[in-house]
Amino acid sequence: MHRFRRAKIVATVGPASASPDMLRALFLAGADTFRLNFSHGTHADHARVHAAIRELEKDVGRPIGILMDLQGPKIRVGTLRDGQIRVAAGDKIRFVREGSEGDANNIPLPHPEIFDAVAPGHDLLIDDGRVRVRVTGIDHDSLTADVIVGGVISNRKGVNLPGTVLDLSPLTTKDRTDLAFGLGLGVDWVALSFVQKPGDLIEARGLVGDKAGLLAKIEKPSALEHIEDIIRLSDALMVARGDLGVEIPHEDVPGRQKELVRACRLAVKPVIVATQMLDSMVGAPTPTRAEASDVATAIYDGADAVMLSAESASGHYPVEAVEMMDRIIRSTEQHKLYRSIVRATEPGEEQTAPHAVAAAGADLAEMIHAPAIVAYTSSGTTAARIARRRPAVPILAITPDENVSRRLCLLWGAHSILAEDVHSYEEMVARAAEVTLSEGFAKVPEPIVVVAGIPFGKAGSTNNLRVVHLR
Repeated sequence: MHRFRRAKIVATVGPASASPDMLRALFLAGADTFRLNFSHGTHADHARVHAAIRELEKDVGRPIGILMDLQGPKIRVGTLRDGQIRVAAGDKIRFVREGSEGDANNIPLPHPEIFDAVAPGHDLLIDDGRVRVRVTGIDHDSLTADVIVGGVISNRKGVNLPGTVLDLSPLTTKDRTDLAFGLGLGVDWVALSFVQKPGDLIEARGLVGDKAGLLAKIEKPSALEHIEDIIRLSDALMVARGDLGVEIPHEDVPGRQKELVRACRLAVKPVIVATQMLDSMVGAPTPTRAEASDVATAIYDGADAVMLSAESASGHYPVEAVEMMDRIIRSTEQHKLYRSIVRATEPGEEQTAPHAVAAAGADLAEMIHAPAIVAYTSSGTTAARIARRRPAVPILAITPDENVSRRLCLLWGAHSILAEDVHSYEEMVARAAEVTLSEGFAKVPEPIVVVAGIPFGKAGSTNNLRVVHLR
């Protein structure tokens, strides 16, 4: 099954899309990877969806990626005596470490790590920033604050602390239980929420190991300050614009998005742009023009994938949302300015032989008008190095590893193919030609470009380039 586009689509599964029939419809509409959001649903729910996706995978004969998204630590106010309080700009309020019910002078904030890290001048954003307060004083058990932006504070509303780095693991007890369950199922990617510092990735890697790809969600300002190390320690990134847009100014989000996409492309790591991409399609059959432009912008930026959240999880038009995203991507990639924009934003080449071989393969395929580049890859690295160049021809990523084939469903331009291992150079060339013909990407006597690493099975050893004329 060909996707006539290079960027991938991640669709979140929820009540509107969890049935086997709906999962099939979403895949046929264009979903490449499915996201299981562990902030919602039971383990039994996720197990049923996982099994249905794996059955679908067998039926369609194509690898399908599954990404589990951990909830992460959620900081919330406690319970208020009347369910809510209204505060106005200029009011003085007080938060307390302990307390079952409170009022404006005793708002429960049952998170000791906040009292240990916050300082006068730091802001607290409540209910996605609808209420903003600034800390004026703190002691062991309470903190006082001035209201900067007034509104309603109600029970259990979330709290963001954009200027504060908390001594808080990104993995809660619930996350650790969920992670063990997801890895037991065999998910392909693990998304780590609320990453603050490189050490968060090290902690998660100790639990995930090589059982799945580790994806860092960038939604905290502190993560932006350590982004190079975070990218180095992760296998992929998600630009999670929801919480990130709460904690940094709205006007800074587009620029940060471009920076993150470019940094990931430089590091040869897939990057997903997420949150509110077609948000109006939760309740309407078509998006706004601004949303269509937003998706197109992520594609012009060179993102590997774009993601649907509530649109496919709980909206009224999940299939239409995937179809619309597919149409926007294809239209953008076919636009006359697309190639020049993507090339203009290309990061500088890394001065290594493997990168040079992959880049040469991509350039050669375009020069000789080859219909495809074949990447023989054991870990996915060779395909990723070619994709970094964003070539104008499709990348057939052939791998003998089922787990790698599924993770490649997130990589820009990669048509992932699971094939038996090869043991000689000539066998590899013959297999590349056979697969390219059987998958319908080329015909006799067209040339294809084959990029591989020799010896076979050694991850990351991209060192061989060959032109093969099909016959």
